[in-house]
Amino acid sequence: MTARFEVAGLCAGYDGRTVLHDLDLTVGAGEIVALLGANGAGKSTALGAMTGLVRASAGSVSLDGETVPLRSPHRITRLGIAHVPESRSLFPSLTVADHLRLADSRRARRRSSAGVDASAEVLRWFPALEPLLRTRVGVLSGGEQQMVAIGRALMTRPRVLLIDEMSLGLAPLVVSSILDAVVQLAAGTGCGVLLVEQHVPLALDAAARAVVLSRGRVTFSGAAADLAADHDALVAAYLG
Repeated sequence: MTARFEVAGLCAGYDGRTVLHDLDLTVGAGEIVALLGANGAGKSTALGAMTGLVRASAGSVSLDGETVPLRSPHRITRLGIAHVPESRSLFPSLTVADHLRLADSRRARRRSSAGVDASAEVLRWFPALEPLLRTRVGVLSGGEQQMVAIGRALMTRPRVLLIDEMSLGLAPLVVSSILDAVVQLAAGTGCGVLLVEQHVPLALDAAARAVVLSRGRVTFSGAAADLAADHDALVAAYLG
């Protein structure tokens, strides 16, 4: 599947106060783009505006040239844009299998290639979930819960996957393992990934390109390897 996710001049905020200013970025098919910045830089606001959870005051989002209806989260999901929120938004009393079933849809089944079940695809990327299918999510570790959250998003067979703070509260080794799966997923399916992440070295290692926000404005946009190799540029990007 191919996808080009484009964000142009996106502005958003809360209670009449703009906290995200003129964000431009693109995510190509199978590409991972890291959206970085200090706490409060506007990263989560940006993802919320892209998926209709935060009202955008200006700008546009498109997928393969089709304008994304920013005030309709349900239609955004149907277009093939999936959002894994920082909170994960899981139901502790439901099992792993319950979460995957809830996220399944006729549209996802229609997009399935060669009749492959969407849940089988999820277990392909996260095999550690298979023995946990009948386990309630509330008793899982943080890393396992994050795999469920990403797996649930994958049940819709997205063309673009937005992941907010994947490493939050997780040990570095766990984050590295999950990120490896995301890298393989992007390469194997062509799904583009926009990754909001505080663990900068891991994010830059996985991503092809990076965008840095400071106080809601872009201070760097370019190759992730260039940013990783230049400590002074990274510091300047974060400080604006």
